[in-house]
Amino acid sequence: MTSTLTSPSADRSVSARSGDVPRRRTRLLALPEVRWAAAATVLFLLALPLQLAGAPAWTWGPLYALSYATGGWEPGWEGLKALKDKTLDVDLLMVVAALGAASIGQVMDGALLIVIFATSGALEALATARTADSVRGLLDLAPATATRIGPDGTEQTLPVEELAVGDTVLVRPGERVGADGRVLDGASEVDQATITGEPLPAAKEPGDEVFAGTLNGTGALRVRVERDASDSVIARIVRMVQEASETKAPTQLFIEKVEQRYSLGMVAATLAVFAVPLAFGEAFSEALLRAMTFMIVASPCAVVLATMPPLLSAIANAGRHGVLVKSAVAMERLGQVDAVALDKTGTLTEGTPRVTDVRPLPGSGLDEDELLTLAAGAEHPSEHPLARAVVAAAHERRLALPATQDFASAPGVGVKALVNGRTVEVGSPARLLDHADGDASPVAALAEELEQRGRTAVLVVVGGAPAGVLGIADRLRPDAAATVTALTALTGTAPILLTGDNPRAAAHLAAEAGIEDVRAGLLPQDKTGAVKELEGAGRKVMVVGDGVNDAPALAAAHIGVAMGRAGSDLALETADAVIVRDELAAVPTTVALSRRARKLVVQNLVIAGVFIAGLVTWDLVGTLPLPLGVAGHEGSTVLVGLNGLRLLRDAAWQRAATDATD
Repeated sequence: MTSTLTSPSADRSVSARSGDVPRRRTRLLALPEVRWAAAATVLFLLALPLQLAGAPAWTWGPLYALSYATGGWEPGWEGLKALKDKTLDVDLLMVVAALGAASIGQVMDGALLIVIFATSGALEALATARTADSVRGLLDLAPATATRIGPDGTEQTLPVEELAVGDTVLVRPGERVGADGRVLDGASEVDQATITGEPLPAAKEPGDEVFAGTLNGTGALRVRVERDASDSVIARIVRMVQEASETKAPTQLFIEKVEQRYSLGMVAATLAVFAVPLAFGEAFSEALLRAMTFMIVASPCAVVLATMPPLLSAIANAGRHGVLVKSAVAMERLGQVDAVALDKTGTLTEGTPRVTDVRPLPGSGLDEDELLTLAAGAEHPSEHPLARAVVAAAHERRLALPATQDFASAPGVGVKALVNGRTVEVGSPARLLDHADGDASPVAALAEELEQRGRTAVLVVVGGAPAGVLGIADRLRPDAAATVTALTALTGTAPILLTGDNPRAAAHLAAEAGIEDVRAGLLPQDKTGAVKELEGAGRKVMVVGDGVNDAPALAAAHIGVAMGRAGSDLALETADAVIVRDELAAVPTTVALSRRARKLVVQNLVIAGVFIAGLVTWDLVGTLPLPLGVAGHEGSTVLVGLNGLRLLRDAAWQRAATDATD
């Protein structure tokens, strides 16, 4: 039950000017596995109350039969095809066990087996389809066409796949960059958060590198293509997600080996239980009854429920508290992690720039509120993230914004406007100081001080003279430091920081959060390389991130966790768990909950093993009455199920939160 992910050469339907990425989701009922599992479950739920109420067999018998057919035909057919390759899988064994149970009157037991395995296959198919949807959505980040400029200056629109290294392309305002390359001419600001994770658009001038799929701002750029479309950063991200998603975990490979041995053992044992007594003169009906009883009591229903209820209960509990864990495998893996890698922007931080410092210059005649009022008035017409941060800061202080006239914006420089009859400029200190009056050294010193503290310095020039400097930064989440401490206690090692941001800002923020190992200036492949390095050393790594640039690392890690509120579609789909409420402290609590679930799984496996061994021994050594065998089998199933459901209670989440902080 696997699906193939879309390759980087797949068709892309987004227009070159589109700034939005369409969400492509496979509809739930579009998957045949989901339809068959749903039909089998509904039929089972219709038949069960009729049987328990004592209704005639003709009312519930056909419903059970249809449940067998809808839920069991596909795994049965796949199992029969596998026999051609001399492979016997547990799905076929369960279908045979279900039919065997039905043949001696235990129709409900067999139908329950069918429903359990049909549902499991549907969940696997859905998870695979959603991953494929995510990769197709990522491909839509890159435009389908680009404007190539010929040697004679003529423009030609052509598919990006036809671009060659050395070509020159024109990227107009609002367009997405068509290929990885270097700016030849023009100035603009490019939003490249999808690649580097940086929260702010990056100023681009001649000589600067740009990436395919990033969004150009208000200036026009001429870009020389330096990489083939199939080798662009965005295409490499797609390939890394595909490769990591298609790799089987060691645990899965181990389970497949166990399934083979168990299946062969069950078939051989059942045939022996039937044939040996028959050869020694036992009546056919008695031998068949003993063999069918053996098949029922040896059926791994209790083993299946030994694992699933604790994990599914933990998933449901986590979901009520804002954490979406996508599968039981993911919940189990969460408890195995012994190393954590954290992204910075949108993960440790809130992901939204905010004004942290308002510093009027001596002699400007302005106080903090006056300086911020003038800056916000000039920035108000702008859509730049820094401008929105300045305006938001003025609103927070309840300052009235003055009227703005003659607004102008220069990419990479800043804005200029007439505010209350005064010319106000707001932007990069290095650019604005070139034509500002007065001594530049105090401004440079103040900007350097702010940048040393991890801030982005923004100069405010009033009437041609520097008036003050604003410090803007992405704020650390309130629970970031506590989360780092909790993860350190749970895993035994301190988390590391993986970010595409500059080393100075990353180091400052890491110090606030209590992280010592900082790796900054990383592209997506660098983050993935860091994760693989840790896993190569035998660590089981959990990556927590939010952007498209984090998706390959999320997929390559032992477990990937995405922040939900600001997370990209690909990160949310690639990750094994999503923090829906955007509470970072939920990460260590979920890890602790997973560890409690794993303990219950071990308890349940012991209970299931004791019951199965006892009943099988009784059936082989003595004469186990079929009703008693069914009662013992179903009793063990109910027992392990109830034990696993203990994690549904809110008290389990609270205990996990306590475990994470102790």
